[in-house]
Amino acid sequence: MNREVALLSVVAPMYEEEETVAPFVERVASVLGDLNYELILVNDGSKDGTHAAMAAAAAADPRVKVISLARNFGHQPALTAGLEHARGNVIVMLDGDLQDPPELIPTMLERWREGIDVVYAVREQRLGETAFKRLTARGFYKTFRRLTGLDLAVESGDFRLMDRRALDALLSMPERARFLRGMTVWIGFTQTAVPFVRQERHAGTTKYPLRKMLRFSFDAITSFSSRPLQWATFLGFFFSIVAFLAIPLTVVARYAEIYERGVPSTIIIVLLLGGIQLITLGIIGEYIGRIYDEVKHRPLYVVGERINVEEPAKR
Repeated sequence: MNREVALLSVVAPMYEEEETVAPFVERVASVLGDLNYELILVNDGSKDGTHAAMAAAAAADPRVKVISLARNFGHQPALTAGLEHARGNVIVMLDGDLQDPPELIPTMLERWREGIDVVYAVREQRLGETAFKRLTARGFYKTFRRLTGLDLAVESGDFRLMDRRALDALLSMPERARFLRGMTVWIGFTQTAVPFVRQERHAGTTKYPLRKMLRFSFDAITSFSSRPLQWATFLGFFFSIVAFLAIPLTVVARYAEIYERGVPSTIIIVLLLGGIQLITLGIIGEYIGRIYDEVKHRPLYVVGERINVEEPAKR
């Protein structure tokens, strides 16, 4: 199969990346050369000079499109905004901090020309990241695969190329709690991996501290699996068994006069039931919260300004 690129859309969300905009645009232009492409930069409510830097890049090159969101909506909604505005028959999504090297795009295009619909990048190394970050990331991917049954490659991220028909299938999924790399695997189509070395940040600091990473990981798992609800049931059975086994201990403690009468049994019952209820209610609450978010049907993002790009057609 020999596919031709009619238009390549490169989508990159950015949040407070003022110093990265110009070198990112320059590297993309250098890599893609004379290829017919559009570079869609999404400003996710940055409060620094990111918007001005994007506007300057768009003024210098009409191939640079800017979508500025009305506030910070988060990485996944910002990336979705860029994807919904993309017009190409081939689309590449990557982070705009230059940790995902644009120089890998030609290799991904070669795989697409061979007939592959989705080409995802897999990190062989993570330069500049701590051992804790690397360990927890691998642990998340393995946990996600086990709980959801989706074959999400370990060390894969949002850096991937998609054929237009695969992207249309992805954008037909309306959920608000978005985990795009998992959604990309879920839609199917032919997929393959290309390895790369994840670079250190060009400038600035990470926008995903531990707290956000934990939230993102839980969102990803609950978006594709109901296993946590099953865990709540298992916890209820487990602690009930523990309480049953502890009954003889309370009897012994009573007649040996180790504790005052009624104290051991009261403590065990209160802690046991309280713990089970809090854990179970917390898990159920997470899923109810998701249902609440979905039924409101609020937009995933709000665009404050567009430069060099028109509003996408309604789906």
